[in-house]
Amino acid sequence: MSFEEYAALARQLAEHRRAGERDAAAESARRRDLHAAADYLHQRLTAQGQRLDQLGRAIGVDQPPTPEPSAAPSSPSVLPGPPTPPSSPWAPPGPSAPPGPSAPSSPWAATGSSAATGSSAATGSSAAPGSGDGDSAGAAGVPGRSGVGAYPELPAGQARLALPTAMSPAGGGVPTQRAAAVDPVVELELARRMADEADRHGQQAELLAQRPALLPTWSPLARAVAVYAACGAAAGVFVLTLVLASGIGLVDGFTLGAWICAGLPALAFFAGYLVLGRWGRPAMVAGTPPRYLPLGFAICFLLVPLGYCAYLVLFRALR
Repeated sequence: MSFEEYAALARQLAEHRRAGERDAAAESARRRDLHAAADYLHQRLTAQGQRLDQLGRAIGVDQPPTPEPSAAPSSPSVLPGPPTPPSSPWAPPGPSAPPGPSAPSSPWAATGSSAATGSSAATGSSAAPGSGDGDSAGAAGVPGRSGVGAYPELPAGQARLALPTAMSPAGGGVPTQRAAAVDPVVELELARRMADEADRHGQQAELLAQRPALLPTWSPLARAVAVYAACGAAAGVFVLTLVLASGIGLVDGFTLGAWICAGLPALAFFAGYLVLGRWGRPAMVAGTPPRYLPLGFAICFLLVPLGYCAYLVLFRALR
């Protein structure tokens, strides 16, 4: 080989080495990018989990209990073997041979042993049939011959139990095809999209949690005015009841005036205050929402007496 060929081979090897180094550097950078993206997604999902826990505690939903891992079986399951056939009623009498490790008590075993004994006696050989010492096994060694019970046909039910059968894929016996390789870039992109979707739903949940259960689309001022006015109107109904009771002599004038000027307005004010604190407060809010106490006091303590005055004017006008 000439020097030029050596030089060309060296240049080719150097180019292959540089290409391998470039590929290794690109693969290393790709792995670093994948690890950085996975760490970012892990931190993002951790923050989402903490935020969801806060939302659950705010709306009164407890975290579901972690299921306990199921106990592993103490021993592997063993499939039951084929049942042993019952002893044959036509077995030949006489002293039985010593039981072997796998000697079944079946009709064809007795027949096969008697046939093998007869053939051995006829040939004068002391070897057992099929012992593998090179001697002829006699008639017992010929399968399918009539009158010989060395290889009897098994019944259908026992053959199904004794012989192994191929299991279908639906039964789980045949292993399924190996799944294709998963692209980590595609999986990370799918995880990022799911995290974006979770963020969007989390923002919607936070917006819903910042709305109270009572009149959620109203402003806090309009909600407070509506609540105090409704409580004052309810107190006005009680005023009419007291006026009717005073007309028939059940309530005197001093008691009626005390309830109209102080008792019922105070009850209406405290009722509106409690309603705003119970149903007018959002599930997630920083601090205590305003209840507009001066406005509620003015509404309740003015609405009830004004309602009584309006009743008097209407009664006198109709009278």
